[in-house]
Amino acid sequence: MSKRVRTAVFPVAGLGTRFLPATKAMPKEMLTVVDRPLIQYAVDEAREAGIEHFVFVTGRNKGVIEDHFDKQYELEHTLEQRGKSAALAELGRELPQAGQTSFTRQQEPLGLGHAVWCARELVGDQPFALLLPDMLFKANPGVLKQMMEAYETTGGNIVGVEEVDPKDVSSYGIVARGEGPDSGFKITGMVEKPLPKDAPSNLFISGRYILQPEIFSILSEQTRGAGGEIQITDAMQVLIRSQSFTGVKYSGKVFDCGSKNGFLTANVVFALDRPDIAGPFLAELKKLKLV
Repeated sequence: MSKRVRTAVFPVAGLGTRFLPATKAMPKEMLTVVDRPLIQYAVDEAREAGIEHFVFVTGRNKGVIEDHFDKQYELEHTLEQRGKSAALAELGRELPQAGQTSFTRQQEPLGLGHAVWCARELVGDQPFALLLPDMLFKANPGVLKQMMEAYETTGGNIVGVEEVDPKDVSSYGIVARGEGPDSGFKITGMVEKPLPKDAPSNLFISGRYILQPEIFSILSEQTRGAGGEIQITDAMQVLIRSQSFTGVKYSGKVFDCGSKNGFLTANVVFALDRPDIAGPFLAELKKLKLV
């Protein structure tokens, strides 16, 4: 029987240069889609999947993320005094329990693989989930929960994938698909940002993983790859020689909120899905003749 996945790692040390000047003083992970920060969506997804320990790999000027997942006594007192019980209750539901969050620093911007390696002491010798907060999903159930269902059957390592236009494969990590259904097929290989002519498929790795702890020893010796950074995909290419990798072509849609287009699109889609916002928001879009 596979070990239960209890821990999730959230790499949140990036500089967010594509959103400057907005991210000059505010972490990109705290940018809001409608009224929730990107990092909150990722934590909610992990919690739905049964995660109990939330590990954040941070950098300088990221203290607001830690504050976000802490109690805010002054705010809560003010809400209580003003009778805003619904808002107060919502804050309580979203607050992790004492001891469920851990924070560690990535002291140099050496890539995603390096950020994951920085979490090694907090994760220990256990399988873990890896969630990239930039990648926001519209899915029910959540993508990580769908992946957990596959993990219960196959064990090993799990990667969430989605189709991309073949001409855009050079922007992503791409997997080679083997036998099996969309809900759990064998991955026979992977490559980071291939040229379209070299891509083994159009299935891209979309920021959700379940990984075995042996990845840490590989990352400790991993040399720099694409972009001069230590890539998690390169380490997975080594691990796949000795462990199984399963792809899950999940039900849902991803929005790359690391790009302005994906971020703005996500705001529109999520707003139109909110019963308390959709009607008035759609009316305003119609007034502007945008729909």
